[in-house]
Amino acid sequence: MEYQRGRYSWLLRPVLMVLDVTIINVLAFYFFSFNEENLSFFSSGFLNSKHLLYIIYSVLFWLFSTSFISFYNVYRYTSVLNIISLLVKQFSIYTLAVFAFIGLFRSVNVETFATFRYLTYSFFAIGAIKLISYFLLKTFRKILHGNVRHVVIIGNSDGAKELKFIFNNKKELGYDLLAIFGNDNLKENKGTIKDSYKFLEENNGIDEIYCAIDELTENQVNDFVKYANTHHCNIKFIPNSKKLFTKRLKTDFYNYLPVLSIQKVALNHDFNKLLKRTFDVIFSLFIIIFILSWITLILFFLIKSESKGPLFFRHKRHGINYKEFVCYKFRSLRTIQEVQGTYVKQDDHRVTKIGRFLRRTSIDELPQFINVLIGDMSVVGPRPHMLSYTEDYSKKVDKYNFIFRHHVKPGVTGLAQIKGYRGEIKSDEDIINRIKYDIFYIENWSILLDIKIIFQTIFNIFKGQEKAY
Repeated sequence: MEYQRGRYSWLLRPVLMVLDVTIINVLAFYFFSFNEENLSFFSSGFLNSKHLLYIIYSVLFWLFSTSFISFYNVYRYTSVLNIISLLVKQFSIYTLAVFAFIGLFRSVNVETFATFRYLTYSFFAIGAIKLISYFLLKTFRKILHGNVRHVVIIGNSDGAKELKFIFNNKKELGYDLLAIFGNDNLKENKGTIKDSYKFLEENNGIDEIYCAIDELTENQVNDFVKYANTHHCNIKFIPNSKKLFTKRLKTDFYNYLPVLSIQKVALNHDFNKLLKRTFDVIFSLFIIIFILSWITLILFFLIKSESKGPLFFRHKRHGINYKEFVCYKFRSLRTIQEVQGTYVKQDDHRVTKIGRFLRRTSIDELPQFINVLIGDMSVVGPRPHMLSYTEDYSKKVDKYNFIFRHHVKPGVTGLAQIKGYRGEIKSDEDIINRIKYDIFYIENWSILLDIKIIFQTIFNIFKGQEKAY
């Protein structure tokens, strides 16, 4: 997720939007004859109904189409060629919209030549404003040292060195390189990767962290991701070559250097987050009130009568952006200690008699709806792993995919689970396929897919699954 930093630069986009819709409507009045009354914009003091209709139509369509192609998403590393490409895309779409309006309202007296003149003038006027604002910002950064991002580089890879050169020699981009940390004994290093944690905690004004990801362990990646999430700064990754590693992460180019950042997936868009969260709250409340409320009392006596220990098993898991949270289950083992490498196996002697039933029917997972209600989990999503397994699993799968998997909330159930990849990891293939299904779910999420997974989970409870032990 990209955090917007800066005091006033965020105002530029809405200002440009207002200027653009003003231009297309003022020029429309000048070039188009909206009625036989031949009203003058400056002398009549009012607009006729067709002009007013066009204003509403053009503003709505302009805002919708620019949002669709990310027309106003121009960053400090965006090239002029990309800006021109955005202009061509936008006006290709807008040209179709204008001719659609004229075709729909045939009483509007507009000549074809006048329409092309209108579109041409609009294109050059809006293009000029966009390019002027782009170069003014570059000049502002280079000469007045304003609109600056404070950045830190972690690692000494070739990509990290190239990025250092870009930051130090292209001042118009507006990056202030505060420090470089790496385990190599280089003069430019301010310290080792371990030293960087202290530096980050002492400097709260950092805007972006660039990590040479192949030089970091999974735990170090976790720490930097958690720091960035807590301090609302952006974290980006420098690959070790110039190949496009994955579509899971957003790729930006600083000159010709690829820089990867965690993609904001559809599931994390504001409306979808609200939709999914609303569904989670309603569904979890239903389970808690109508099922968990009475089954907890029954299981309290059954679990306590067979073995000593608490009713609930509390264990730490990694959630969204590697945030740790306490996950709840009904206790199904005689022990309550979580030990690395101790997945429950078939006919495991630690499992109690009632615990075997709970695990086979997945009833032991019901308390996780409390996690859903308080916001640590979702009803559907990638299953959370034990903290001790995170480092091991990351070595068996593509590291970029593993990071991407932790960019959404974990779930009580998930696509991988209904496909049979649950419970004990017997081989590398088990965890690789589990991650593949998790990635597929994240990239193809819809509320209907969630409902389908929930129904399949209920069906599997009655049918039984091979690894449900």
